[in-house]
Formats: sequence, C-alpha cells, structure tokens
Amino acid sequence: MEAASTWALLLALLLLLLAALALPRTPGRGRLPPGPTPLPLLGNLLQLRPGALYPGLLRLSKKYGPVFTVHLGPWRRVVVLVGHDAVREALGGQAEEFSGRGTLATLDKTFDGHGVFFANGERWKQLRKFTLLALRDLGMGKREGEELIRAEVQNLVEAFQKTEGPFNPSMLLAQATSNVVCALMFGIRLPYEDREFQAVVQAASGTLLGISSPWGQAFEMFCRLLQPLPGPHTQLQQHLGTLAAFVSQQVQQHRGSFHASGPARDVVDAFLLKMAQEKQDAGTEFTEKNLLMTVTYLLFAGTMTVGATLRYAFLLLLKYPQVQRRVREELTRELGPGRAPGLGDRDRLPYTDAVLHEAQRLLALVPLGMPHTLTATTRFRGYTLPQGTEVFALIGSVLHDPEVFENPEEFNPGRFLDTDGRLRKHKAFLPYSLGKRVCLGEGLARAELWLFFTAILQAFSLETPCPLGDLSLQPAVSGLFNIPRDFQLQVRPTGDQAR
Repeated sequence: MEAASTWALLLALLLLLLAALALPRTPGRGRLPPGPTPLPLLGNLLQLRPGALYPGLLRLSKKYGPVFTVHLGPWRRVVVLVGHDAVREALGGQAEEFSGRGTLATLDKTFDGHGVFFANGERWKQLRKFTLLALRDLGMGKREGEELIRAEVQNLVEAFQKTEGPFNPSMLLAQATSNVVCALMFGIRLPYEDREFQAVVQAASGTLLGISSPWGQAFEMFCRLLQPLPGPHTQLQQHLGTLAAFVSQQVQQHRGSFHASGPARDVVDAFLLKMAQEKQDAGTEFTEKNLLMTVTYLLFAGTMTVGATLRYAFLLLLKYPQVQRRVREELTRELGPGRAPGLGDRDRLPYTDAVLHEAQRLLALVPLGMPHTLTATTRFRGYTLPQGTEVFALIGSVLHDPEVFENPEEFNPGRFLDTDGRLRKHKAFLPYSLGKRVCLGEGLARAELWLFFTAILQAFSLETPCPLGDLSLQPAVSGLFNIPRDFQLQVRPTGDQAR
C-alpha cells in the first residue's frame, strides 16, 4: 500500500508539471509575511515534506520568525503563526478577523462547508450558538452532565475488570468516550460488544489516521490532482461514509418517535425541533445537511480526541511509575476508599490535575491547530493579510513554547504546581485553542478526561509487560493530529475493586 501510494504521488507530481500553463494566478497578495520562495508547481514541497509538515514549519520559523508565509503545493498559500505570543495576539486579540474556518481538503468533499465545524459566516454563528445551547440544556456543565459521564465511567471500569492479561486499551477507551457522545446526540448507549458500534469506532479511528498520515498531508497540498487518482483517500471516504450512515440511521429512527411539542431528549431532537420551527424560512440554516454534518463531526471528534488523550495519559503513567504511585496515593489520601471522584474534587487533587494537564500539553493532540481564514483584510504585525487568507496557528508550538515552559519536551507535572502545591494556571495551556473558534466541546472534554482518568487510577494499578525503555512517547503518526502509539496494558484491581 505504501509503495502504491508513493507511485501515485510521483505520478501526480508529473501531472503537475504538465499542468503548468493551467495554473491560476494567486489572488491579491497584500503585504504578506516573508517565507521561503516557492518553486513553480511544487510550492514549498522541498521544505515541507508530507509526513513531517509540523517539524518543517517549526524549522522555517527559526529562519523567518514567528509569522511567515508558505505555499502548500501550487494553489494553497498559508500564513503560519508560531509560539504563544503570535497565536494569542491573532486568535485572542483579533478574534473576529481570524474566526473563519480554513480548508481541510481530506474532509471538505464530505462536509462541503456544512455542519458546525466546517461552516463559515452566518451559518457557523447560528449552528455554534444552537449546539452550545443544546448541550447546556442537556446538562453539560451541570450535575446531570456529570452523572451521565460517571455512568459510562462505571461501564468502562467493569470492562477493565473483565480483561485477562495484557490488552490494547485503544478500542475500549474510544468506545467509552463515544458512548458519552452517543448519549448526548442520540439518547442511546451501545454495548462494547456490539459489532456495529465497533465498526463505527474503527471508522472514526481510520478517519483520524487518514487525515493525519503522510498521504493525508500530501493530499492537503495537491488535492486537485490526487482526488481523481486511486489512493488512501478513497478508504478515508469509506470511513466517513460509515460514520455518516450511522448518523443518518439514528436521525431516521428519531423521526419515528419525534414530538414537535418537545422537550428535546438529545441534540438530534433539539435540531429537529428547530427545523420544524423554521420550516417556513427559505433561508434557514437548520437543514437536513447541516444536521447530518454537525452530528457526524461531533461523533468523530467526541469518539477519538478524548480517547486518544486518555491513552497517552495512561502511557505516561506506565513510563513513569513513580508519577502513577503519587497520583494513586493522592486519590487514596483525599478521597478514601469507596467514593468515586467527582468534578468537585479537582481542588483537593492538585497533583492528579497537574498530571492530566501535563499529559495534554506534552501530547499536543492537534499540533497544527485547525486551519483558520481571515474574515476581512487585516493588519497584523505590520503585514496586510487579504480577506480569505488561510492561517495555521500552531497550537503545538504554544504548548511547547520554551519561552513559557522550561524544557518543554520533558514530562514534568510539577510545572503546573505552585510552591504551595496548588494547581498553577499557565497562559500558554491552550490545548483547545482560543478565540471565536475555540473547541465547542471543551467543557465536555475536560469533564470526561477528569472523570475517566481519576476513576481508572482509583480502581486499578496500571502495568505493562513491555520493558519501560520500549515505551515510546513519540506519536505513531503526526499530522493534523498526534496519534499516540498502541501499547499493552494490564490492570490490577486495588482497594474495593479487589474484593
């Protein structure tokens, strides 16, 4: 498969050379930041190798500074922001101007500017406001939301108890976090043994891998030429089709039991209610397409992002057993036996909270950040950026900024503790980005991470048959997402769980 992909990429590059005369001119340049000179047809391909896009951008920032311009292939010009100061100044200080959603070529064919994540303009504003209100009404940020998550936490603990010997925790972690999303979106919970549920989770995992792979990065540069050719992007479309088909099935089932008088049982119900209220409005954004694309993206993101972060946090605790011991000692000392941790226990468990913060910082799940576009021609640091200019704000460079985090590549939970042992907030701790496009599931993700992480550490001692030196903290794949490596986990019940 890898050899075929390489030949397909070479063929595409040859086609690029033949297409030279058909290249469109780059629209209004304004006064853009400096950057490496692009080659005809190839852009900055020599400096930005697919599979190493993020480190390539970091290298260029050492020469051109924290704000520079690159060309991803012949058609895509991007302004790159590196480091805490530049990213905060743009996404925080000029939030409105930087609030447009940029291109994700691997997903754009499916979403086509629809749904809460990929929409722009008035469509995005309406869908985001609706989604946030719907989640709040369903209990997010309230006691009801915490209880919903804790119910799934208990199911995961019981699933871990049934394991015999070492196992790969990836599937169970993804299923548990996916079930939280399914409860909110569809009002259902699926058994971990359910074959359809496993297929949906595998499709979400395949989507994550596809958009982050070297091929996915090459596709972002040369999508116009690679799209009609055979390659891994066809499999990616199949994964997305599996997710969309599952969502469509759930929506159709809702229509059969939906009551226009309400109240909404879940997000799909809330959307259907809104559609009914605005059915006479020809310009409404509450359409079937926006419903399907909003829920499909939320299902994908909610399944993979929290599960991947938990997996990396557990990998760190295997790699650093002294940290695991200290977390478990704090849980035992502060909570005692028999009481499950809750969101209200954060202040009592500062070291545990610091470990979870450091795991998110070190992983930098979305190192490139999600692409932005400028909603208006904008002055930024002396440059004039035309409306529509695409911007990559490198969130990984914020979380690993040496000006803020000393020795940023080291795992050090103590950096999040003050001299009195209390949790210390860092201005550059921005795993969910910031500004108008800050992750709308941030509150849900934070609650899930805390409740799943503390419950597993309270219930089990985590071990692995692998030599600690063989446990690598480097991502298996690094692209749009940093995907942690798989590993073998063995759990030993402790306290009440052992009896």
